[in-house]
Amino acid sequence: MAKPDKVDAVTEIAEKFSNSSAAVVTEYRGLSMAQLSELRRALGAGSSYRVAKNTLVKRAAEQSGVEGLDDLFVGPTAIAFVEGEPVDAAKALREFAKDNKALVIKGGYMDGRALSVSEVEGIADLDSREVTLAKLAGAMKAKMGQAAALFAAPATQVARLAVALQEKKSGEADA
Repeated sequence: MAKPDKVDAVTEIAEKFSNSSAAVVTEYRGLSMAQLSELRRALGAGSSYRVAKNTLVKRAAEQSGVEGLDDLFVGPTAIAFVEGEPVDAAKALREFAKDNKALVIKGGYMDGRALSVSEVEGIADLDSREVTLAKLAGAMKAKMGQAAALFAAPATQVARLAVALQEKKSGEADA
């Protein structure tokens, strides 16, 4: 018979899998509690970092329909559940792993499929949502400026032509 605390843990982890936009599986062997707290702060408000037993995580993943992660649940496992921007969380994990070699990114899950370590790092290399939107806004503003210049060009040419004709007529009248 299953213990109630384990059933609750599986249910909680399954809900996290279901409510998250992404999940990153890590190995935390050798990290102190202070370092884990620092990692949780680095991940920010849009993410949670959960240390759990592999058997419970496997059951929760199965319960929530997450497939392809069973090979990652070996050794001390912790999962970063991302409810906000996956790019921000992946960057925070990568930066923390650079400074703390004990944190190992094993893989992840996003958009209904398992991710390899290189794919998680590829997500970390992307620009954040805010930067992408700023670039898009800048590109749109530049295109609008180009369009305004294009529409103003014929009027400017007509004005220059009128001035040239007036100078030519005044030059002929003086001669």
